[in-house]
Amino acid sequence: MKTIDLNCDLGESFGAYTLGMDSQVIPHISSANIACGFHAGDPLVMQNTVALCKQHGVAVGAHPGLPDLVGFGRRNMAITPQEAKAAVMYQIGALQAFCKAADVPLRHVKPHGALYNMAAKDAALAKAICEGIREIDAKLILLALSGSAMITAAKEMGLSCASEVFADRAYMPDGTLVPRSSPDAMIQDDQLAITRTVQMAVHGKVTALDGIDIAIEADSVCVHGDNAQALTFVRHIRTALETAKVRISAL
Repeated sequence: MKTIDLNCDLGESFGAYTLGMDSQVIPHISSANIACGFHAGDPLVMQNTVALCKQHGVAVGAHPGLPDLVGFGRRNMAITPQEAKAAVMYQIGALQAFCKAADVPLRHVKPHGALYNMAAKDAALAKAICEGIREIDAKLILLALSGSAMITAAKEMGLSCASEVFADRAYMPDGTLVPRSSPDAMIQDDQLAITRTVQMAVHGKVTALDGIDIAIEADSVCVHGDNAQALTFVRHIRTALETAKVRISAL
């Protein structure tokens, strides 16, 4: 039986602002990527999200992003590999503290937003991020875009990695994600998201923006927590995967 992880980007509320439906989504996923305060999240939200994950037996991962709260970490920045490495280490360390206090293992690291997409193509940036993860804990798993420079860097340095695909994002012909500035970036149709997810998980391919199927490796499927359809998507996608004889399990 095929096994796949079902993850969601969570813990993105901060201060007086509430984003996502974390308490509703968490019972339906196997892994959570928790924002670490740079692009979203704050200490109390991080602590509470770790506690929710522990309550529901959901694996915890760090979701470090660029220091851009205003832009939600989705704007490219001129950041050096050294700066990126330090920023990732700083954020992992912050979440690691809450995990330790709650007696919850930190399982993986998934870069967020623009940092994720930049490092998908930039080999030097990808290597720096992987080095930062390994230096904190060589047992952590890098969760990164299927076929990306981050997956290549992780394999080259012996860091465990998992290839991620997206239920609610459109793909370019080269396997990268359609930029969010495009009106075609997000998949809003519930049934289309389900069909694409099963295609990726079971058949290892996805239809790109040009209509051509491309090969893709799917160890983990992501549904974005800030998507208004997140709860519907995650529930229906889980049911569809299980119907297709795919077992849902954390990395």
